[in-house]
Amino acid sequence: MAFLPISPELYAWVILPLLIFLARVCDVTMETVRIVFISKGIRVLAAVIAFFEIVIWLLAVEVVMKDLANIANFLAFALGFAMGTYIGLVVEEKLSLGMVILRIVTTDESCGAITAYFQSENHGVTCIDARGSQGTVTMILSLVNRSELSRITLGIERINPRAFFSIEDVRYVNEGVFRYRNRDSVTGMIHTLAGPGRKK
Repeated sequence: MAFLPISPELYAWVILPLLIFLARVCDVTMETVRIVFISKGIRVLAAVIAFFEIVIWLLAVEVVMKDLANIANFLAFALGFAMGTYIGLVVEEKLSLGMVILRIVTTDESCGAITAYFQSENHGVTCIDARGSQGTVTMILSLVNRSELSRITLGIERINPRAFFSIEDVRYVNEGVFRYRNRDSVTGMIHTLAGPGRKK
């Protein structure tokens, strides 16, 4: 079977820039995810990703440096960097690694319902009496997995749409009541590798 010939112009101005773009998307996506893994203490996966990331980056840089007069290569390099950053953040959001602390400030009327909701979801909860600008309130603290955060906040809003809450990342956790997490999936295995972040 004969292959159609590829003109040098098509290769130089379309195919090669496309390959550079895809290479940059891959290595910058890896870089973004690697930084997240480092922040979560997932050392082994971060090191593996770093190896492949730098190999792809060197290949892309080598191609660009060979033909500095080709503006298409430069544009593909820059666009790949931008797209890789975006895709990396999307991947990180889908993985939803780690835990967050959820702080809820609410009135006494809805405190019991919110506490019961957390307990029904097998999440530990701590209630603290406080005083706000408009009177007595209750602060509710709970540690939840990031992968469950959207569902939990929706539950809170259903109970009390006016409840104030803030969210903060947590690096280390020592003991406590935590919801069971499925470790059979790919993300579950990654969460398992992130285990040193939870001290027991």
